[in-house]
Amino acid sequence: MSKKIPFTVKNTKTNHNPGYSKFFRTIWPLLLLIIIFTAGCGKESSDPTPDPALSSNLTTNQAAINLSISPAPINLRTAGNFTILTETGISTTGVTSIIGDIGVSPIASTAITGFGLIKDATNQFSHTPIVTGKVYAANYAVPTPSKMTTAVSDMKTAFTTANGVVFPAPKVQMYAGDISGHILHPGLYKWSTGVLITNVGVTLSGGPNDVWVFQIAQNLTVNNSAIITLAGGAQAKNIFWVVSGKATLGTTVDFKGVILSKTLISLNTGAKVTGKLLAQTAVTLIANSVHP
Repeated sequence: MSKKIPFTVKNTKTNHNPGYSKFFRTIWPLLLLIIIFTAGCGKESSDPTPDPALSSNLTTNQAAINLSISPAPINLRTAGNFTILTETGISTTGVTSIIGDIGVSPIASTAITGFGLIKDATNQFSHTPIVTGKVYAANYAVPTPSKMTTAVSDMKTAFTTANGVVFPAPKVQMYAGDISGHILHPGLYKWSTGVLITNVGVTLSGGPNDVWVFQIAQNLTVNNSAIITLAGGAQAKNIFWVVSGKATLGTTVDFKGVILSKTLISLNTGAKVTGKLLAQTAVTLIANSVHP
């Protein structure tokens, strides 16, 4: 008779610690979130696509930098000591007012007409009630002839230098030569034609140290009543109109800047200039106001 042997199947299932399981169930979701967040950050840091808002800010900042670039001021040397300087004469009619020195060379003082010149006792210069300053001519006593020769030479050098400026890159043929009604920021402007400013005027906007150089291959024409408005602290002494033709300012024009003209500078009745008139031929005035 066979004997029955007891057989017991042992439960091999691991008996987990209840505390450990509870802890694992709690911490696992947090670990999963950390893994997802880390992967997302890695993707963002490697994503080459720029933030549109950041790109917009960079573009705006770059535009502002470009607007702020201006040429160096033109060195007038001793020509800068004169409010009006010419080679062939200065004439005026009507009630004109000039602040600063004026002069001519190599022409003699007879080419300065309408001023009622009164020679100084030294015979080195003249004075007149309509000029707050001195009047010089090539035929006055030494050292005036040498002084005037140098000044005219410096005027010509300044014209050549200003016409040769190439930095920053010039804005070429802006508005086809008619800059009326526009706002021009500091910089170098170049035209192979003439430049027109109608009675609408033009605004030059920039800081007190910013510079404008206008290279004009033909004439500068400023129509009656036009106003050149300076904004943002811009100064007339830093504005250079380099005119290879003639410069004509209409009646009651309010003009700002230094005109370096290859030929004639003509002011019509009542025009006023804040700046300088430096001409390689003549300057004609009709009841005008000119001061630096």
